[in-house]
Amino acid sequence: MISFSRISKQYGRQVLFVDTSFQLNPGDKVGLVGPNGAGKTTLFRMIVGEEAPDEGDVSVPKKLTIGYFRQDVEEMSGRSVLDEAIAGSGRVGDLHHELEALNAAMADPERADDMDTILARFGEVQEEYEHLGGYALESQAREVLHGLGFDDERIDGDVGALSGGWKMRVAMARVLLGRPDVLLMDEPTNHLDIESIIWLEDFLKSTTGSLLMTSHDRDFMNRTVSKIAEIDGGEITTYTGNYDFYERERAIRDTNKEAAYARQQAMLAKEQRFIDRFKAQAAKAAQVQSRIKALDKIEKVEPPKKRRVVEFDFHQPARSGEQVAVIVDVHKSYGKRQIYEGLNLTIRRGERWSVMGRNGAGKTTLLRMVAGALAPDSGEIRLGASLKMGYFAQQALDLLNPDLTVWTQIEQDYPHESTGVLRTLLGAFQFSGDDVDKRIRALSGGEKTRLVLARMLLDPPNFLVLDEPTNHLDLATKEMLVHALKDFEGTMLFVSHDRSFLRGLSSRVLELGGESGTDAQPHAYPGSYVEYVERTGHEAPGVHA
Repeated sequence: MISFSRISKQYGRQVLFVDTSFQLNPGDKVGLVGPNGAGKTTLFRMIVGEEAPDEGDVSVPKKLTIGYFRQDVEEMSGRSVLDEAIAGSGRVGDLHHELEALNAAMADPERADDMDTILARFGEVQEEYEHLGGYALESQAREVLHGLGFDDERIDGDVGALSGGWKMRVAMARVLLGRPDVLLMDEPTNHLDIESIIWLEDFLKSTTGSLLMTSHDRDFMNRTVSKIAEIDGGEITTYTGNYDFYERERAIRDTNKEAAYARQQAMLAKEQRFIDRFKAQAAKAAQVQSRIKALDKIEKVEPPKKRRVVEFDFHQPARSGEQVAVIVDVHKSYGKRQIYEGLNLTIRRGERWSVMGRNGAGKTTLLRMVAGALAPDSGEIRLGASLKMGYFAQQALDLLNPDLTVWTQIEQDYPHESTGVLRTLLGAFQFSGDDVDKRIRALSGGEKTRLVLARMLLDPPNFLVLDEPTNHLDLATKEMLVHALKDFEGTMLFVSHDRSFLRGLSSRVLELGGESGTDAQPHAYPGSYVEYVERTGHEAPGVHA
């Protein structure tokens, strides 16, 4: 059991925890929630001993094994993906690599004089390795890596050649392979596609150890945790239930707290009126003093903290032609790998196409071709009349000017808009107060995403092409975005791994890879994502519910 006993922690003027307690019991699966800067990462760092509370105690049993998946990944190179995953899998991973080194030593003629020592050590290591189930480790590693979206070619390839997002998956595989007693996971779904998220849900549900995680994915949280620990105002409050239960329970508690606060304020006002009325009358002096003393002793009820979600009324775009995009006999391959063989698709005004498919199926390729950022090998993509396209991809974050502040960037983009409109827009995307004065180079990935979307949606195009627009967005911003786009009268083509986004917005589904995830021809479903799941029995190609 990990316990926090009456801890306090602050950085300068920023107070994170005030005399608060919390415990993580064996087998608990807990979602950690709270506003940005509330102290979620600090809590993780205190568990692994990287930080200490200013006051109070953090108790972690010495023999407890802890796996910590975090967003910053160290440099990886010089190994295959498989070996890198195994390397971080705790004691059995260390033994695996020692056996490899000993095998190499036994084959080295220059080490002949040390052979007795090498053989003796080999026997010791092999015995412990076998006892810990090490000979099943490689197959387990491949199973975990497959679940996280790697194919065999990539598993056996150089880890150093991977992008940052794929290295994050390797780091996650290392943590999961270690089968620790306690898993700490900081935003594990950020770099995963929907297929890998569903696999990870099943993996975490099947583990017997404890789990403490943060996530901005409502569905993932609902399916994985059975408790919510909320950090807010220096306190940690635990709710027994999933995220939906927490939201309902929190609303009830806030309503009750608001009512208690209102009752107490009414009582205090009544008492104050009595004191003000009779304080000058000698006959009532004793009563007045008695009431003043009573008021001083009353424990004041604090009003509930309001979660401020700014709504923004986005403009409606100009009307486009009936046919927005017509894809005719498109072929596209990368080397020997054929992505599209004669793709035909017509996207009509007002349709909202979600593109589903496993890694490598061609989701981003399709969006880039439609957006004109990539040419097909053959075939044609015709865009309709009166079309204004807005294309969001992760690369769009690089188009921001790093030397500008959030405010100067948006003011530069829309010089004729009023200050009030621009401040409301930024507020809807969670930029308020001093946040608007941050330089763009200092923004996190999520903050940059919010700024790019805000710039795009103030004067919205009539054809939105969105590649993973919810990456790094917190729940409040995602829900605001879904709410705003529900009333969008233009056309959409998008890829998303967020099921609340898919459920809320799609009216058509293009499934790449079919039910097996490997079929050559895409399948177009005329209904919404909800209808697609009901009809196919799975939430993503090749992944059965």
